[in-house]
Amino acid sequence: MERDVDAYSRPRGEGLATQVAAGRHLRVLEPGGDRLRVRLLEDGYPCWLEADDLRRHARPALPPSRLLLDRSGIEARLEQVLSFGLSAMERPNVYLWGGSLGPDYDCSGLVQTAFAAAGIWLPRDAYLQERFCRPVAVHPGETSLLRPGDLIFFGTARRCTHVGLHLGGGRYLHSSGREHGRNGLGIDDLHPTNPDPVAVHYRLELRGAGRVMHTHDGSPLPP
Repeated sequence: MERDVDAYSRPRGEGLATQVAAGRHLRVLEPGGDRLRVRLLEDGYPCWLEADDLRRHARPALPPSRLLLDRSGIEARLEQVLSFGLSAMERPNVYLWGGSLGPDYDCSGLVQTAFAAAGIWLPRDAYLQERFCRPVAVHPGETSLLRPGDLIFFGTARRCTHVGLHLGGGRYLHSSGREHGRNGLGIDDLHPTNPDPVAVHYRLELRGAGRVMHTHDGSPLPP
């Protein structure tokens, strides 16, 4: 793509799924109609783009080159990941479902973009990021196994619905909505005595944590 565009979760209606930054690569899966179903090649993510956006802003290109890092290569870049996340907090922002370009992000959009800024591709959605990571044991009273740059996952017993970026000492940066969060980027922690309503809400929904061990190779992931 030659410019940033919005991508949708369905062939019509609002339903923002993600945002496609200039320079990203895609493959058209279903041609025809006002929106075309595509797959983003860096992370294998399927979504719908306005046909007019493709006509005006997409150009033929070779597939993206793969920088496949192992854990040691990722560790060398985690400072960049954390720096990106903290810098994003300095801009006025609100929570945006599907937001991944900034300054407005959803939870997994912030995480994916922070890692991508350091050349590390992750899956797009929180539940996919959870599957992608190596599990790390964590609970509100014990966070000693967590390292900066790990991901912390929240949700129900059945499904991960939220993700935060661990900064250290059980503190995590995340983009949360209006109902239970801060309507944008903020820092909370897992300490069991923290009475802040946002921290309490997410502490009660803690599912676990994960460590990024390698970069996404762009292959499609199961839903």
